[in-house]
Amino acid sequence: MKMVSRCALTIFRGMIVLYCTSGKSADFPEVPFPEGVVKGRGSFPAVRMFPQETSAAAAVFLCDPFWKKWVLKSPQAFQNHKIKIFFPLMMCRAQRRHIPIMIWNRGSIYELRTGNGIHPRGAVGRAQTRPEPHPHPAGRAGRPHKRLRFVHVAGTNGKGSTAAMLASCLQAAGYRVGLFTSPFINRFNERIQVDGQQIPDEELVQLVERVQPAADAMTDVPTEFEIITALGMLYFARKQCDIVVLEVGLGGTLDSTNVIENPECAVITALGMDHVRELGPTLADIAAAKAGIIKPGCPVVSYGGVPEADAVIRRVAAEQNAPLTEVDFHKLQIDGGDLDAVTFDFDGLDGVHLPLIGSYQPRNAAVAITTLRVLRAKGWNVPESAIRTGLETVQWPGRFELLRHAPAFLLDGSHNAHGMRATVQSLKDRFPGEKFVFLVSIMADKDVDEMLQLLAPLAKQFVTVAAHTPRAMPAETLSNT
Repeated sequence: MKMVSRCALTIFRGMIVLYCTSGKSADFPEVPFPEGVVKGRGSFPAVRMFPQETSAAAAVFLCDPFWKKWVLKSPQAFQNHKIKIFFPLMMCRAQRRHIPIMIWNRGSIYELRTGNGIHPRGAVGRAQTRPEPHPHPAGRAGRPHKRLRFVHVAGTNGKGSTAAMLASCLQAAGYRVGLFTSPFINRFNERIQVDGQQIPDEELVQLVERVQPAADAMTDVPTEFEIITALGMLYFARKQCDIVVLEVGLGGTLDSTNVIENPECAVITALGMDHVRELGPTLADIAAAKAGIIKPGCPVVSYGGVPEADAVIRRVAAEQNAPLTEVDFHKLQIDGGDLDAVTFDFDGLDGVHLPLIGSYQPRNAAVAITTLRVLRAKGWNVPESAIRTGLETVQWPGRFELLRHAPAFLLDGSHNAHGMRATVQSLKDRFPGEKFVFLVSIMADKDVDEMLQLLAPLAKQFVTVAAHTPRAMPAETLSNT
């Protein structure tokens, strides 16, 4: 393999290739050198050149088990090199495939997947919470969260939809709004947005290069979610956001997002049984974890409706002297729904046409409206007209999303029994009396049996697949469940 004076990343005959200066040709598998990539100059159409900023070595391999096995078994080829992290996001946009690159950095292994972001090896698939408070990479990256104001959103289901509605309404009110959510549907960049626009690839690369030294300096290797949280905080501070809608990753008390201090408002959406291994086996345990985002004196809005959980949230709010508002769903009237919008009235805001067509979405909207009125009482200028505009223009993919009208094709990300019940009710409301072909993938650590039992009465046929994640239940196993 030739040596080049600049780093290059390309897709060539089904492989990703990253070329860098340091390291000997013997350190790398024998692969073709793409014609046109010579001494840092490339005429090959898919070539992306990176300036040489540090000494670096590169792993090059095909995305099949043989080459992955080679890299995993040969860390010695990289131990003596300082590795620079690159995000191969720009390169694979045309191919739309997930091709992994494994690199070693000062003893820490990172996995970079095109479109998937950064994964500290060993953190992939593990809980995003920690057993106890610990240093956060955002703290080592200049504490950008100290310069921001937040609406902090936790819950089992509906927190992403509620966060999207809050961000849309605050933007309609004229504020510059950051939105931090997880997971993503199509591209990693969806997780970090400002005024509805995803973080650009170039800025993501810059921020990774800034966070990397902070992460490397930590004796406890940060998790994937901690790194992503730090990236988000840096980006929102750089963009001088007026307010950030911050969705919790998992739980609340020990979640990475709970690095923030007192938010403008803490929001707890619908609670149910999920992540019991990490949060506890009862609704009271789960509520206690979610209530960890309640800070002294800060207002709280709660979805409510689950007595065991409500008691915990009320107790924590009282202990923190945090004024609590429970959403009054008696004031919610759903006037109708079709495949384009759901129409509802809530507490004086009448005739709202919500483009998120799940039957459960007006309840999430009621949580958002209640929260925005609490913010207004704190001095935020959010008129009713902005709330209406924000709700009627909100976009949130993958939540009972209609991809095609005829024949109807829906995409839904329900990932626990509580959410699946809401999806089933939405199917019954929008398609009364109909049966469906379900294309299904479920994580192996979920309550698979109960979720399938909920779908079964509406099923004409099940087609099982395995999502692109180690947590996914194999398609054959799922089909035999």
